[in-house]
Amino acid sequence: MQPTLAIIVPCLNEEDCIMFTYQKLDKILKNLVESNSISQNSFIIFIDDGSSDNTWNLISELNKNNPCNVKGIKFSRNFGNQKAILAGILESYNMQADCFITIDADLQQDENKIEEFIQKYKNGANIVFGIRNNRKTDGFLKKITALAFYKIMNLLGVNIKVNHSDYRLIDRSAVEILQQYRETNLFLRCIFNEIGLKKDYVFFEVKPRKKGKSKYSITDLMSLALSGITSFSIVPLRIVSCIGLFMSLISFIIGISAFWDYYYLKTTVSGWTTIVVALGFIGGMQILCIGIIGEYLGQLFYEIKARPRYIIETKCS
Repeated sequence: MQPTLAIIVPCLNEEDCIMFTYQKLDKILKNLVESNSISQNSFIIFIDDGSSDNTWNLISELNKNNPCNVKGIKFSRNFGNQKAILAGILESYNMQADCFITIDADLQQDENKIEEFIQKYKNGANIVFGIRNNRKTDGFLKKITALAFYKIMNLLGVNIKVNHSDYRLIDRSAVEILQQYRETNLFLRCIFNEIGLKKDYVFFEVKPRKKGKSKYSITDLMSLALSGITSFSIVPLRIVSCIGLFMSLISFIIGISAFWDYYYLKTTVSGWTTIVVALGFIGGMQILCIGIIGEYLGQLFYEIKARPRYIIETKCS
């Protein structure tokens, strides 16, 4: 018996590429069914993450014309890419899918590699990560910020695969473990690396975007990085402690120097600049440390309230 595949596609204002994406993915599904690689019950599920354009109407139309292999979920507002992916995974799990592939709506991640994902899964992998070969298609700023993102995450002890975004395959056993993670802000790239199970990798080339514009801004990347760091690493808090110890030592040295100047050298006026600079530096470090601690408190704030991770307004299945 062949596995039922769910292809999960998060969407935010993707009216320009929904039909193009569906045609490409539908062709791949049909080829895989014909080659007896997957079950004929396999489907594509689009998650509308609070789009303000015609995205949901197009998804509804696709479902109406192809109810067996196109499903849809509409959020009541924008909850973010990670939660859209999570919703697609959990809903597909309830629809009895056996394996799940997440892919971006713009299909810059090579959809032709889906067959290779399935083969790795059939060979026993519970999680298959899609890893891009290079960042040639990125602009200079995006390339630098992306490389900095992975470098900083690894330096802070966050276990994340370099050049892996959210193109991956997982099976039902991985989803069952995922359901045990109850936090509000999930950082899926690290969670699937953390849960164990058998892993494998598929390498692909990133294609230029055919239609529409990317919805991921530098601000979104920074927010994602902060979420990942505060969810999976306490290294920044330890850095704060080290900074506090270091600044205490510096302050003690400055105090001894001021005492020496006042009582022995009688040159307190000449040390004015040093004191001002030191106070400004210490004040800046204190504000930085408070900001880092504030990020962790903010995460606790959201987790303690335990609000829904997303709200589904409607579905078409």
